[in-house]
Amino acid sequence: MCLLTHESGRRWGTPAGDVSGVDDSEGGCAEWVFPAAPDAVRTARSVVRRTLEEWRLGSVGDLAALLVSELATNALRHAAGPIGVRLVRGPGGAAGVLLVEVSDPLPDLPRERVARPEDEDGRGLQLVASTARRWGTRSGGTGKTVWFELTVPPQP
Repeated sequence: MCLLTHESGRRWGTPAGDVSGVDDSEGGCAEWVFPAAPDAVRTARSVVRRTLEEWRLGSVGDLAALLVSELATNALRHAAGPIGVRLVRGPGGAAGVLLVEVSDPLPDLPRERVARPEDEDGRGLQLVASTARRWGTRSGGTGKTVWFELTVPPQP
């Protein structure tokens, strides 16, 4: 498990563009905190893709970035605080599973719902449920975490 450090020395609620994080490549963990700002989702997608490429897990990079984008968008829309993103790869890098977590300070757990064809939202958790190996939620001391696992194909 990687422990989040704030490189800038700042805490939750930092101004837009001030992203804190740690990448423990050898330990197989990376974690960031993004301010609740419009560019947070785009930045989260970018760092997830880049980190998975560095870990040679690019085969799940697009899907992981898409699902992080959905969950970070939900956090941005419904919570009034920072968004945490955490990636954890299995031991040895080839264990076959990537764990991804997206956290926010809102304590209410999300509920999957059925979106009608004319609805413009409500599909994020459906997308996670239909593409992830497993997914779930958990309450924390200061909010909640939505997590999912992706199956990582064996590396040649």
